[in-house]
Amino acid sequence: MPDIFNSNRPSINPSLKESKSETSPSTEARGTLNRRLRQKVSSLGSFIPEYKNSGNSETSLKAQDGLLLKFPKEQERHKLHGHNHSPLASYSFYPDHVNFINQDPEEKVILFLRKHPITNWRWMLISFLMIIAPSLLPFFSFFMSLPESFQLILIIVWYLLTTAFVLEEFLSWFFNVNIITDERIIEVDFHNLIYREMTDANIDQIQDVTVEIGGSLRTFLHFGNVVIQTAAEVPKITFEAVPQPDRVARVLRELRIEEEREKLEGRVR
Repeated sequence: MPDIFNSNRPSINPSLKESKSETSPSTEARGTLNRRLRQKVSSLGSFIPEYKNSGNSETSLKAQDGLLLKFPKEQERHKLHGHNHSPLASYSFYPDHVNFINQDPEEKVILFLRKHPITNWRWMLISFLMIIAPSLLPFFSFFMSLPESFQLILIIVWYLLTTAFVLEEFLSWFFNVNIITDERIIEVDFHNLIYREMTDANIDQIQDVTVEIGGSLRTFLHFGNVVIQTAAEVPKITFEAVPQPDRVARVLRELRIEEEREKLEGRVR
């Protein structure tokens, strides 16, 4: 009968000690990576969670209260705060079916922004006044002295000008957009149907992010400017009158942290 209680006997499975000694360097390397990452991005002033290797390069971001940890799957992004299906949305977090010129195949859109809809009130008020203006023409004797055919032509021309004005103002609001991806920020300035201007900068070129909210209306509706200082050819990119500017700034800050993490891990594309 074997003496299993003999303390002088060697361990039954000596590989257990070897496995423990093999795991400790991995833990030490992980702690070293965390310390290097914290020192590298400490100037960003944001909390950095402990490094955990999920083993999935597809999922690197997660959204909860502006904190990015894992990229959500297709069925999960619809439950995120700020996700919007409306084509007229001025703020959409992880939007669906948003593409742009020169987009990289693996580049993912994080935020899609337009000016807050309330910024359209001026041209909408002018358009309303232009629409009702012809109803006031009978009060002018000069207009009533014209032949009816001339009156009709003038009214048609007036409404054509009104339509052109409304269309131009709407397209200017609709196509002036700001896009934040996991690799860069993009500002699209739509001047007219034949001219547009597109400015971009990589995430690692961002040097400073400033939020500007001034006035009672902007404070009450929570929209404002996000001014981004960069090291690119264009030193400053401004997201004008966008909703939730504080959250936009926090998204940018978290993306900068993620970019530094990728550099330390050697995952930069």
